[in-house]
Amino acid sequence: MKKRYLPKLHTMTELANSTVASKGFTRPSHVKLSHTLLFSSLSLAALLGLSGCTDKPIVDEKLPIQAPELAEQQAQLKQKRELEQALLQQVEQRRAKDYIRSMEVAKIDAAQRVMRLPPQQMAVEVTPSLAAPVVGKVWDAEGQSEGNQFAKQVQNGIMVAGEIPVSTFAIDVDTGSYSALRRMLNEGRLPSKNTVRIEEMLNYFHYDYPLPGKNDAPFSVTTELAPSPYNDDTMLLRIGLKGYEVAKSDIGASNLVFLLDVSGSMASTDKLPLLQTAMKMLTQQLSGRDRVSIVVYAGAAGVVLDGASGNDAQTLIYALEQLRAGGSTNGAEGINLAYQLAQKYFIHGGNNRVILATDGDFNVGLTNFDELISLVEREQARGIGLTTLGFGMGNYNDRLMEQLADKGNGHYAYIDTANEARKVLVEQLSSTLLTIAKDVKVQVEFNPALVSEYRLLGYENRALAREDFNNDRVDAGEIGAGHIVTALYELRYAESGNMANDKLRYGYNSQTGQEKYSREEIAYLKLRYQLPDATESQLLTYPIRADQGVKSLEQASDDFRFAAAVAGFGQLLNQSHYLHQFDYNKLSALTRSALGNDSYGYRHEFMQLVDIAAALTQSNRIPLNKFDPSDKPFPPEDKLH
Repeated sequence: MKKRYLPKLHTMTELANSTVASKGFTRPSHVKLSHTLLFSSLSLAALLGLSGCTDKPIVDEKLPIQAPELAEQQAQLKQKRELEQALLQQVEQRRAKDYIRSMEVAKIDAAQRVMRLPPQQMAVEVTPSLAAPVVGKVWDAEGQSEGNQFAKQVQNGIMVAGEIPVSTFAIDVDTGSYSALRRMLNEGRLPSKNTVRIEEMLNYFHYDYPLPGKNDAPFSVTTELAPSPYNDDTMLLRIGLKGYEVAKSDIGASNLVFLLDVSGSMASTDKLPLLQTAMKMLTQQLSGRDRVSIVVYAGAAGVVLDGASGNDAQTLIYALEQLRAGGSTNGAEGINLAYQLAQKYFIHGGNNRVILATDGDFNVGLTNFDELISLVEREQARGIGLTTLGFGMGNYNDRLMEQLADKGNGHYAYIDTANEARKVLVEQLSSTLLTIAKDVKVQVEFNPALVSEYRLLGYENRALAREDFNNDRVDAGEIGAGHIVTALYELRYAESGNMANDKLRYGYNSQTGQEKYSREEIAYLKLRYQLPDATESQLLTYPIRADQGVKSLEQASDDFRFAAAVAGFGQLLNQSHYLHQFDYNKLSALTRSALGNDSYGYRHEFMQLVDIAAALTQSNRIPLNKFDPSDKPFPPEDKLH
């Protein structure tokens, strides 16, 4: 007996289900789609000439078949197959059109969000990362838009010391770029090119810099020189600053206003619930001399707590636990209200600060970027700082969070885990709340007799003009108690050759001008800073001698090699074209050689992120075809037999 199988009619139901879903149609809960497709299923059955619907094999009885009848049956079978193929092709074409239409709508929506922002000097990357293909969806790198906003940085170039011997920048203590990167990598995504801020990666980690003396400046200065791992015949100069430490009990009275985003965009578990956990950790560090206010904002802003005592833990925790997410994001109204409360409970000689916790999605009210920055700058001049804590992804505005903290003399951190909340708000509370030096600027003059070229790694959006170094009216970065700041320069000695730039025909003559330069110093380091209540800056100077360098990278300290690994990682992620002898294999080896004393496991975690990024980079090199309606769908679907 010859067996044949009937097609499964529910396969068409599944295809129709997917078609309806791709169009975004909805139906009442009491109406079942199987009823809607009943006619289609019966019609298909009639077309195929079927009398029953079963998955069981049907046995044909052996009957004598004449030749004409056999030919007629074959013709009918061919017609059935053609009808079946036509139906499937129509469904697939409809699904393809719906998919393309949905992607166009998504792109238009993303473009509209970007158009609502004012033009800035730095471009804004609306699609910061490329996710791996999702099962059931067609891979399209251009279509993987999340709506996050990360500013693109223009990498610092290689400078000729004989032409531009001076490099000037403001220090930065933010760490948000690293923890946001960590979240992306743990989710299997790489950041977009040039969106990682290397200085924030460097300053995330602890380095064993010495503490300043009691009668010295509020921070110590350390320099170290060793061969660079990135390119042959180059050196790496590390400059490290460490602020003096203050015990939590000695921070002084604090007037804190928690400005909390409770809009609908904060509903997911990695946003408002994590924010509540973080704020509870912070409240446990406060005392009775502190004052805490809570302002929330969604479509409108409101006061939840008005100057509560810092040791009233029950009231503070209860207020935080009652928060719920919903509505639009009128962040500007919330900021104004928060500053009003900060002025109401202002503590002279104390720490007055607004702590903004949000995903940065401002979509109602005062959304102009420059107006927000101006507001923060005015309040900072009145003695009220601003710290920003970022949460979540999907519509995250990293650019806004970083710039608001910079203008508010505050610290920007991204909270992706409860452990990161503990690190920022418990372990580093003194650094987060207490500023010990403001407007800190760094200027390095390189000696053209010894140094032919140099390149600053990171700090692209903190660059200052040479004359700004001596201008106390030019704003710069702040250092909190116990803060650590690290900067790296890659430089090439004049005697090494292999310069990236050609020598000038009409320029410095090394034979006739050598006496004017020291033959012992490669650079001269200068720093300016102001004490928190001062208006005039103080100057620090340090010569950097050539003989303080070591002969090989292995002879450098663990901290030096680890900082070099962190900066190298950032350059690889930014797809820097200044790396010629450095890749993920060398990065992995360098990281593992410099783990040192890692009490909290941050360096080991970094090592794991390096391995994840290496694997993702390798997998992204495998070409993936874009969607073609003529191709077979992915994943394969049931077919009518």
